[in-house]
Amino acid sequence: MPGKPRMNVAAVAPEVYRHLMQLEELVAAKLDPKLLHLLKLRASQINGCAYCIGMHTDEALRDGETTERLTLLDAWPESSRYTEKERAALAWIEEVTLIADTGASDEAFDGLKPHFNEDEIVWLTTAGTLINAWNRIAISSRIEYQSPHRARAQPVPEVTIG
Repeated sequence: MPGKPRMNVAAVAPEVYRHLMQLEELVAAKLDPKLLHLLKLRASQINGCAYCIGMHTDEALRDGETTERLTLLDAWPESSRYTEKERAALAWIEEVTLIADTGASDEAFDGLKPHFNEDEIVWLTTAGTLINAWNRIAISSRIEYQSPHRARAQPVPEVTIG
């Protein structure tokens, strides 16, 4: 839902932004970066957060993720491109993102246990909580992501036909 930006959380409430960024750093130090990109992107897809989808796609590509896996992420259950560990984490991030509907099911939680220890499960849950907070801030703020690739793109020359 594009529109005029409504607010700038970092400018108006820098302490909120600072604390969210500190939590972001803690989560990033505890989880594999490639997995974290997938989780952030999947939650952002579910929430329809264009800002976060753009940003996390750029970050994932920068960190070596493949275009194919990012393109297939919305249909990850039907794709063989994800490991069992990634599948367990993606199922959990969907449960956390859609918690009002799912209740964070025992099935998804138990699916984490063969792949993650208790500490890692807490950090996965925190990552889900945090990206959902960022999605809600970005969507309600109406901010738009400006890709660094867009800034470097060359203008397309005009072509006259006829």
